[in-house]
Amino acid sequence: MTTIKDIAKKAGVSVTTVSRALNGYSDVSESTRKKIAQVAKELNYSPNSLARSLVMKKSQTIGLLVSGFTKESVKDNFMVEVLAGVNEYVSGSNYDLILFNTNSSKQREKTYTQLCRERRVDGVIIQGIRTDDPYLKEVVESDIPCVLIDIPLESDHVSHVTTDNVLGAEKAVKHLIHLGHEKIGMINGHEFAFVSRERLQGYQKALDKAGLAFHPEYIADGEFTEEKGKEAAFQLLRNHPEITALFCASDLMAIGAMTAAKELNRQVPADLSIIGYDDILLASYVSPKLTTIAQNKFGLGYEAARLLIGLLQNETDTHRLVMKTELMERESTAKVKK
Repeated sequence: MTTIKDIAKKAGVSVTTVSRALNGYSDVSESTRKKIAQVAKELNYSPNSLARSLVMKKSQTIGLLVSGFTKESVKDNFMVEVLAGVNEYVSGSNYDLILFNTNSSKQREKTYTQLCRERRVDGVIIQGIRTDDPYLKEVVESDIPCVLIDIPLESDHVSHVTTDNVLGAEKAVKHLIHLGHEKIGMINGHEFAFVSRERLQGYQKALDKAGLAFHPEYIADGEFTEEKGKEAAFQLLRNHPEITALFCASDLMAIGAMTAAKELNRQVPADLSIIGYDDILLASYVSPKLTTIAQNKFGLGYEAARLLIGLLQNETDTHRLVMKTELMERESTAKVKK
């Protein structure tokens, strides 16, 4: 296998010069750098990335740490789209990407820092972590650069990227109000999701601006799953048949709510309007096609990677990025019957 000693001998320079040229140091002249690069190519030189990382104390690798990635996650494709966005940005950089996951048993065995050190990552993007996760405190206290998706924590080493969940939820409920609905229920995620808190805030804000009363009993949690969303819809519609519209904090829960409505003989949207959140692929394929709030899931991953690499290279001052949402009006919402 070709080594830098072989390159140095053929190029007529020192091993140190070859090492510094291949690692991008500025004290090597451009002509020497080109000569070394040409010789390295001729000799089919392949750098030992592990050895280089030990010398440079950098692995040129970032990690995507996911939590809660289950079979249910495949339905909404959310994490896959985020991963695609991360990969798109990283592939155009000098960094490699690895995917690793965490759960409660792993967290009992090793700390966040230990996990990252074992994977030899320079920085981490974290997706799907709950607000009560013990790793969150460690993330802020660690000196490992990190970008959180949908968790609003910031420090010298921590940034976050999210969408405007308050405004997105407000758009959803405002759409229902413009259709004449006044008895609007909400199927939220769960209390340990930052987005649930913000989307509830947007729901309340829209009602308040329209002068409509806020009824806490009109809210049920669906834990961001189709089955739990269905159960929550059954609960709300049976206990409060006066509800004419439902705002669901995820499309999967909205699809579950549509199933519940059908089993209760309430036609969507003639008897019940339903609006979701996320604009997953299934949203435009269910019947009726789901009206929803679209967020750029690919963009979340892309911008998270951009922020993280900016942190690693000391090229960014921002520690917060909020992306816009868009109302996708389809077939599951209609004017309220008078």
